[in-house]
Amino acid sequence: MKLYNKLSQWWPLMSPAREYEEEANFYRATLQSAAAQPIATLLELGSGGGNNASHMKQHYREMVLVDMSSGMLAASRALNPELAHFEGDMRTVRLGRQFDAVFVHDAICYMTTESDLRKAIETAFAHCRPGGVALFCPDYISENFRAGTELGGEDAGTRGMRWLEWRWDPDPADSTYLVDYAYLLRDSNGSTRVEHDRHVEGLFPRATWLRLFDEVGFTHKVIPFEHSDLEPGAHEVFVCVRES
Repeated sequence: MKLYNKLSQWWPLMSPAREYEEEANFYRATLQSAAAQPIATLLELGSGGGNNASHMKQHYREMVLVDMSSGMLAASRALNPELAHFEGDMRTVRLGRQFDAVFVHDAICYMTTESDLRKAIETAFAHCRPGGVALFCPDYISENFRAGTELGGEDAGTRGMRWLEWRWDPDPADSTYLVDYAYLLRDSNGSTRVEHDRHVEGLFPRATWLRLFDEVGFTHKVIPFEHSDLEPGAHEVFVCVRES
């Protein structure tokens, strides 16, 4: 995926951190509402460019970020220099410690098989202390997936980016859907170029998610995702508790 590798320097123009304040506040409130005590330490798996962390970090004594893309970690370090960053795959990374809460944003969508999804859930469980909470935020599950398009982009001085996203599901019988991106990139010298980027993302029924939470050892609830830009009830997240 070009966006997280050779094009990672363009991430701040595609997805500015300021646009994440409302959803980050929702995630923080959802985690705390499920916790038995105030959350002091938080681990984010698949933290990407650190946009959610930039709004959440001030509420915790410690926030640790993990992502498998060195380019995205560089973007996050520029935005969140005071936070600890680790390069690692959410399916396999082990930091050797536990946290009050574990947060997994939309990077969970890159788990495209049930085996990979289970491994990511196991990683969250391993890093969640007894009594701690975990939040999983897939873009879509099978029951609410909708094909469609989105667009956006920003300028920064003489550089600029415009992007078009087109998501579709060529085979509803499998566990993936496709997201095609077209990026129009303007460099500081005024030259422009176009890049195509295809992302393969996982799509699982709600029942699969809940079964895997049970098998790994989490108790769980399904929570509607609330955001002023979205239709009420159009998306949902999973909040989990590690009882022991």
